[in-house]
Amino acid sequence: MTVARRDVLSLGGGLVAAVSLSRRDVRAEEVVEIRMKGRADGSQVWFDPIGVLIKPGQMVRWINYNPGNSHTTTAYHPANFGKPLRIPEAAKSWDSDYLLPEESFSNTFTEQGVYDYLCIPHEHAGMVGRIIVGEPEPHGGWMELVAASRGVPDEALKAFPMVEEIMAKRIVRRV
Repeated sequence: MTVARRDVLSLGGGLVAAVSLSRRDVRAEEVVEIRMKGRADGSQVWFDPIGVLIKPGQMVRWINYNPGNSHTTTAYHPANFGKPLRIPEAAKSWDSDYLLPEESFSNTFTEQGVYDYLCIPHEHAGMVGRIIVGEPEPHGGWMELVAASRGVPDEALKAFPMVEEIMAKRIVRRV
């Protein structure tokens, strides 16, 4: 049996395509880490990054790296202490409860849209974050409703990164 050069090249091309597809799948399944941080004196607390763009089905893990504080990651959702709805209507709400230093909490995001979350004891200090899953709708939804901002402290509202910035950069760190 003779093997033509084009058959070998074709087989090699197929292998390269298969390897690149499997690497893409791994990246889609990577866990995104968001660190809960703060100054040693407790004067400032924050999520890092404060904004991320992920794919539907991707997992986010929050880890408390702040040795002096407990933190939560809590969806803006009426089920969580009557907070306004600032996640997609079909999305599942979450609340990590208090995480001590070095503890973590994970959540998988399946619904496309914009998800805002907070740290319960530090919302008033602007410890909030935003996750975008897939491609959010350009107009409409909770972001244009005044009610979505009712009861949210001004420091928190000022801290959220813009959707456009997250879409452009994919990751937005606290300045």
